[in-house]
Amino acid sequence: MPTRQLHLALAGPAEVADALAALRAEVGLPAMFPTAVREEAEESAEGGGTAPVDGAKARQDRRDVELVTIDPPGSMDLDQAVHVASSGRGYIVRYAIADVAAFVRPGGALDAETHRRGTTVYGPDVRTPLHPTVLSEGAASLLPDEDRPAVLWTIGLDADGEITSRSVTRATVRSRARLTYGEAQAQLDAGAASDSLALLADVGRLRQERERDRGGVSLEVPEQEIVPQRDGSFALELRRTLPVEGWNAQISLLTGIAAAAMMREAGVGLLRTLPPADDRDVARLRRTAAALGIEWSDDASYAQLVPTLESRRPAHAAFLSEATTLFRGAGYLAFGVPGPDDGASAALPADARHAAIGAEYAHVTAPLRRLADRYATEVCLAHAAGREVPAWVTEALPALPETMATASRTAGAFERGSIDIVEAALLAGREGEEFDGVVVDVRDGKGGDDDGPRRGEVMLRDPAVRARLEGDDLPLGERVRATLAEASVPDRTVRFTLP
Repeated sequence: MPTRQLHLALAGPAEVADALAALRAEVGLPAMFPTAVREEAEESAEGGGTAPVDGAKARQDRRDVELVTIDPPGSMDLDQAVHVASSGRGYIVRYAIADVAAFVRPGGALDAETHRRGTTVYGPDVRTPLHPTVLSEGAASLLPDEDRPAVLWTIGLDADGEITSRSVTRATVRSRARLTYGEAQAQLDAGAASDSLALLADVGRLRQERERDRGGVSLEVPEQEIVPQRDGSFALELRRTLPVEGWNAQISLLTGIAAAAMMREAGVGLLRTLPPADDRDVARLRRTAAALGIEWSDDASYAQLVPTLESRRPAHAAFLSEATTLFRGAGYLAFGVPGPDDGASAALPADARHAAIGAEYAHVTAPLRRLADRYATEVCLAHAAGREVPAWVTEALPALPETMATASRTAGAFERGSIDIVEAALLAGREGEEFDGVVVDVRDGKGGDDDGPRRGEVMLRDPAVRARLEGDDLPLGERVRATLAEASVPDRTVRFTLP
């Protein structure tokens, strides 16, 4: 599910640091790794992930593949490296994924700790990683110019971008470069990209077309980005999504679709699911589009509208942010194994697709940051090798949906609270000032009292803050001059009013 993301480029004041620390304690984020976990991770890192894993054959040596990683600036926990080539009639996508299972001993202290955490949680100041950084940013990360154990996917595509073949195996790989999204986009725009990067853009576009054909949709939700100013203060702006980010994401989606197909063949696995959007939510979003001046014809689907929008335009950004409400109810489905409570076999429905992707889909491409990926990957490796899925995998699958749901709720609460804190810090002391914004949500006042003030949300132009708005008449989709009534860092509250 798309979410607002926040990147802090400047250390915040003490009040912000204290508020973030309190928020971490409130949502239950672990502060440190226990000593036994750190020692086990360090020992595993020293071994280089060379220990045999569940009867797998010797690793293939695929250091000949000129892989590169493409990530946000400063990223060190590099899960994926990609190479795309022409097959004459289509394309060959090779996608190397960090082989986390080669470093984590089932049943050990590190394994237990990853189940307690579930996912890496990113904050505006520091991250709370799923694995100790000696692994996630060191021995297991696909850093450039380093030999690394990996799980290598090879996916064949035809000229239209449809899957024609898929395989997965353990391999030793060596990434050639660590590119940021900006660097990759600059190379593509200048015509200086490698053949592989240029073909990745081609495949990304084709897969976006196939996604629309399936009725899927990828939201380019603008990211909130904190930018330092010359006077030592900082501003909050919306960062538009680069095209290469969408193309690169399609490679991950492609791999997840291939993995889901393997799991269905195997009769056991862990899918990522999302139910279709409620008709009432779609109708509400149509009203929001009309209020924002966005043309949405009656015969056009939601999936057909989204590609026409530009996240850098305020009204479009507001619509895309509102559109995330359609993606509610995402979860995981474990199947082909005994259930966690009654011991009954969990059957896979005839159609278990992810509504936003328009296909059955599995998480397998971010094992350094997401617990479920390690297990889903092992199912695919076993099926591809024609062997039984390891017992440590099948035993863990039934409980993973709830483990991941809990981790997702914790991460979401921390992310929302962090954004509230930084937004309040940016506006504190400016109560009474007026700001330009767009009304992006309107609802009745508390208790539905029509005589009381209405409540909604306003998206400011500068700084890029989205906050509570109160007033007798809130014109949805219109530009307004809103007055800041309250900005409290300790209370994580920002509130505006209209006359």
